[in-house]
Amino acid sequence: MASSYLFLFLCLFPFFPQLYASFSSSGSHSCSSLIHFKNSFSINQTNAAYLSCDDQSYPKTDSWKEGTDCCSWDGVTCDHLNAHVIALDLSCSWLYGNFPSNTTLFLLPHLQKLNLAYNNFNHSKIPSEFGRFTSLFYLNLSNTWFAGEVPSQVSHLSKLVSLDLSSRDYVQTIDKHALEGLVHNLTEVRHLFLDGINMSSVNAHVFMNLSSSLRSLSLAGCDLQGKFPKNIFDLPNLDLLNLGGNQLSGQIPRSLGNLLQLTHLDLWGNQLSGQIPLSILNLTQLEHLAIYNNSLEGSIPDEVTAFPNLISLVLTNNLLNGTLPSWLYTAPSLKYIDLSQNQFSGHIKEFQSKSLELIWLENNKLQGPLPSSVFQLLNLTQLLLSSNNLSGVIEFRMFSNLPNLEDLDLSYNSLSLTSNTTSTVNHILPNLIVLRLSSCNHSEFPQFLKGLKSLYWLDLSCNKIEGKIPQWMQEVGNDSLIYLNVSHNSLTEVEHFPWKNIAVLDLSSNLIRGNLPIPASTINLFLISNNSFNGGVSSLICNASSLQILDLSHNNLSGPIPQCFGNLSDSLEILNLKKNKFYGTIPPKFAKGCRLTNFNLNGNLLEGPLTPSILNCRGLEVLDLGNNKINDTFPHWLGSLPQLQVLVLKSNHMHGSLCVNSSKSSPFFSKIQIFDLSSNYFSGPLPVRYINSFKAIINLEKIGSTVSYMGVNDPRGSGFYTYSIGIVVKGQDMELVKIFTMWMIIDLSNNQFEGGIPKVIGKLNLLKGLNLSHNNLNGGIPTLIGNLTSLEWLDLSSNRLSGTIPNRLADLPFLSSFNVSENQLHGQIPQGKQFNTFGNDSYEGNKALCGFPVSKGCNIIEPPPPNVLEKDGSKSNITFGWKVVLIGYGCGMVFGMSVGYVVFQTGKPKWLVNLVEIQHEKKRRRKSKDGSRSNGRRRI
Repeated sequence: MASSYLFLFLCLFPFFPQLYASFSSSGSHSCSSLIHFKNSFSINQTNAAYLSCDDQSYPKTDSWKEGTDCCSWDGVTCDHLNAHVIALDLSCSWLYGNFPSNTTLFLLPHLQKLNLAYNNFNHSKIPSEFGRFTSLFYLNLSNTWFAGEVPSQVSHLSKLVSLDLSSRDYVQTIDKHALEGLVHNLTEVRHLFLDGINMSSVNAHVFMNLSSSLRSLSLAGCDLQGKFPKNIFDLPNLDLLNLGGNQLSGQIPRSLGNLLQLTHLDLWGNQLSGQIPLSILNLTQLEHLAIYNNSLEGSIPDEVTAFPNLISLVLTNNLLNGTLPSWLYTAPSLKYIDLSQNQFSGHIKEFQSKSLELIWLENNKLQGPLPSSVFQLLNLTQLLLSSNNLSGVIEFRMFSNLPNLEDLDLSYNSLSLTSNTTSTVNHILPNLIVLRLSSCNHSEFPQFLKGLKSLYWLDLSCNKIEGKIPQWMQEVGNDSLIYLNVSHNSLTEVEHFPWKNIAVLDLSSNLIRGNLPIPASTINLFLISNNSFNGGVSSLICNASSLQILDLSHNNLSGPIPQCFGNLSDSLEILNLKKNKFYGTIPPKFAKGCRLTNFNLNGNLLEGPLTPSILNCRGLEVLDLGNNKINDTFPHWLGSLPQLQVLVLKSNHMHGSLCVNSSKSSPFFSKIQIFDLSSNYFSGPLPVRYINSFKAIINLEKIGSTVSYMGVNDPRGSGFYTYSIGIVVKGQDMELVKIFTMWMIIDLSNNQFEGGIPKVIGKLNLLKGLNLSHNNLNGGIPTLIGNLTSLEWLDLSSNRLSGTIPNRLADLPFLSSFNVSENQLHGQIPQGKQFNTFGNDSYEGNKALCGFPVSKGCNIIEPPPPNVLEKDGSKSNITFGWKVVLIGYGCGMVFGMSVGYVVFQTGKPKWLVNLVEIQHEKKRRRKSKDGSRSNGRRRI
C-alpha cells in the first residue's frame, strides 16, 4: 500500500511547481481584487452607530495588508484546496462611500457567501453585476443604504438559499417583473428578507409561487396593499412570517392555522379588521405574536393549554374586548405581554407563570384590585397599568419583592398607595428608575420616595399635593433625575431646583408664588405656566444652552424680556411668554439658523416695531403678538416665512394698508391657516393678493380627515407639546389649548377696511370661520361665499353692506353662527336649513329685511300664470310697474261700463257682442284641448 502512494507521489512530483504557481496566482489575484475593493471606501464609525452595529464591531478591512495572505484576513474565507475566496463577511465594517458598478469584488467568481450588511454605500444603486455570482447561496445586503431599483439580475442567482435585501431607509423599490422573476427562479431559497423595499405596484398574490420549502418570509414596510394574501398560508414549512407595516386589509384567514411550524408571526401596522381566528390556537410552536396597530375586534381566542412556547405577545392599539384569556396567566414561557390601548374589561386574575418580565395593560377598562401574584413575579422589570379602573389600597413596600422592577406606572386609576413611615430603607427598590403616579389621589409627596436614590423619571402630576416641595426631595435622584412632572397640583412655593442633571421640569398649573427660580443648565424643557410667579426673568436662564421649550405663560412676570433669548435661537423651538406683564420693545434679535417654531408674546405690554430678524426663523409655524401695544404698519415681509401657519396681531395699534405694491410673483402666506388682524387700525381695501395666496385654505386636492393638532414632540420622549391660541369663535372669546390642524380662520374685524368684499374669498373652501365685522365695507354680499362648504361661522355685522342676503348661504351645511346686523341689507331672509336656527339678533339694524325671524313680514304676491311666450320655464324679460297696471285697470273699467250701457239700452251694436262671444268660445275650446294634452302630467 505504501509503495502505491510512493508511486503516485513520484508521478505527480514534476507537476508540483506548476500546481503551486497556479494556486499562488489564483490567491494573488483574489487578494489584489480585495485590496482594490477596500480602497474604494473610507472608514466611518459614526455611520456604523446609526446602523445599529454593536460595540463589538470594528473595521475588518484594517487587517487587509498587501503582501500578506488574504485567506488570513478578517472576514475572508478561502477554499484551502485551491485558495479561491469563497466567503466574505464585512458586516458592520464601517465602510462608507459610493459602491462602484465596476468594483473588483466582481472578479471573485467563486464566492458562495457574501455579507455586506450594515455599511453605508451612500444611496448607490445595486449593480446588476451581482448577477455574476452564480455560485452564491447566501447574499446579505441589508441596511447598506443602497437605493433605487433592485436589479432583475439578482433573480439569476438560482442557488441562493438565503437572500436579505432589507432596507431601513425605504429608498429601494422593486417592480412587478423583477419580483416575479425573483419568486420564480429562486427555487432553493429558504430565507427571504425584503423589508423596506417599496412594492406598492406589486400584487401581494405574486408570492403564491414561492418555494414550498420556504422557512422565513419577511416583507415588513413594503407598502403592500389590498386584501390579505391568503395563499401565503399555503407554505407549510414557514417558521417566520413578517408582513408588518404594510397596508393590507380584510380579515386574518382561518388558514393561518395551517402553519404548524410557525414560531414568529408579525402582522403589525396594517388595516386588518374582524376577529382573531380560532385556528390560531393550532400554532403550538408560536414564540412571538405581534398584530398591534390594526383594527381587530372581539375577544382573544381562549384555551387553557394554548401557546405553550409563547414568549412575546403584542396586540396593542386594536379594538379587542372581553376578559383577558385564561392561558395568559398559565403560559409557562411567556415573558412579554403588551395588550395596551384596547377595550379589555374584567379583573386581572392571579398569574401562575413566574417567567413574566414585562406587563403592559394600560388604556383598557380593567377593574378591581391588583392581584397579589404580581408581587411574586421576581423577574418583572416593567408594570404599566395606567388609565384603567383599578381600585384598592396598595402598600408600597409590597413592590420591594420585585428586585428587578425598573418601570412602574399606576396613573389614572382609583388606586391609593400608602407607605409605612416606620419602615426601614430595606424595602426600597434598588433598580426602579421610572415611577409614574399621576392622578393617584396623593395629597403630599409620598414618603416612599425618600429611598429612591437612582430615580431618573418621576411623574406626580394631577394629584392634590399642597404646600411646598419638601427639603428631602432634594435627595430623590439628585444626580440621576432628568424628568420631573408635578403639574396640576396645589403647590404654593418652590425655593430652588436642586437636581443637577434635570432635563424636563413641569410645574405648570399650580399656585406657586414668588420669584422664578432658575433650573440647572442641563434643562431642555421648562414649563411653569399657569402659576403666580412675579418679578423679572434672570438672564441666567440663558445658560441653558440646550433649552428647547420655554413656557412661562399665564403668570405675573414683568420687566423687559431678556435680550439673551436670541442667543438660544439655535436650540430654542418654543418661546411662550403669553399673558404676563412684560414691557419694552419686542426682543430679541434672532440669528441665522434660528429654530423657533412657536413665538408667543400675546397679552403683554410690549411696544415698538417688529424685528425683521424673525425672518431668520425659517421654520416658524406660529407667531402670536396679539394684545400688546405694538405701533407699526403691517409687516409684509412675514409673508415670506415658508412654514408660517398661524399669525395673530390682534388688539394692537397697527395701522396702514394691507395692499402689496411688490411685483414679486411668489405667494405670500402660502401655508397660513389662522390669520387674525382684528382690533387694529388697518385701512384701505381688503388684501386680495394675500387671500389669493392662502393655498392651505384652498382645497386643491383631497384633504385627509385625520385628527391632529399643531405642536412638537417633547425632548426625551416625554410627550407632545401642543400649541395654544386665543381667538374669537362664533362671537365668543375662546382659549384653544390645542389648535386642530384643520382649523382655517380669517378675522379682520374691528378695523377701518373699506370697499367691497372680494369674490376671491369664495375660493377658500376649507375656511371654517370668517369675521369681517365692524369695518366700513360696502357693496353686496358675494354669492360665491356659498362655495365655502366648511364654513361654521360668518360675521359681517356693523358695515355698510347693501343688497340682499344670497339664498346660496342657506345651503352651507355647517353654518351655525351668522351675523349681518347693522348693515343696509334688504329683501327676504333666506329660509330653511341652517337659517331656521338663527335669531333676530343676527339681522338687527337692517330695517328693510323681512321674513323669519324678524317681525317684519314680506308682502309676497303670488306670481301670475306663465306668459304664453315663455317656454321651458324661462322667465319673461318684460316687467310692468304698478302705476301702468292701475292706469290700465281704470281705463278698462270705464270702457267696459260705457259699452255695457250702450248694449243694454239700445241692443246695439250686436256685432260687438257677437264678436266677444265668438272669441270667448274659441278660448274655451283651446283651453279644453290643452287640458287633454297635459292630462297625467305634473303641474309645476
